[in-house]
Amino acid sequence: MTKLIALLQFLLALAGFSSGGTTWTSQVHDGGHVLSSRAHAQDGVARFDCIDSSSGRCHYTLYPQRCAGAPCDAPPLRSFDVARGDSRQIAGLPGFRLCVDADGAALGPDCKPRAAVAKH
Repeated sequence: MTKLIALLQFLLALAGFSSGGTTWTSQVHDGGHVLSSRAHAQDGVARFDCIDSSSGRCHYTLYPQRCAGAPCDAPPLRSFDVARGDSRQIAGLPGFRLCVDADGAALGPDCKPRAAVAKH
């Protein structure tokens, strides 16, 4: 099936049509924890759609693209949230790595909650 889709996209590109951009979807239905989000970025403009969230908000953290798949200590490019059923569009974004969560916990570049800092 994926080969057929790739072939169709190739043929459309040859004909002058291009879907372009990158789309991310996040779906989590784990007991009481629900998250459904979609984001699309093209030509430096990104749209973030919070379709559903058990907390009522989707919390987004964007890291530099270089943080994908590698240890990274870079700070987030942006952190923001979007209400369930709403969307937000942001222009002027470079390539980025997307992390999204329903809880609002601070997420690291690996999209996992950052470990609590020990107090001395």
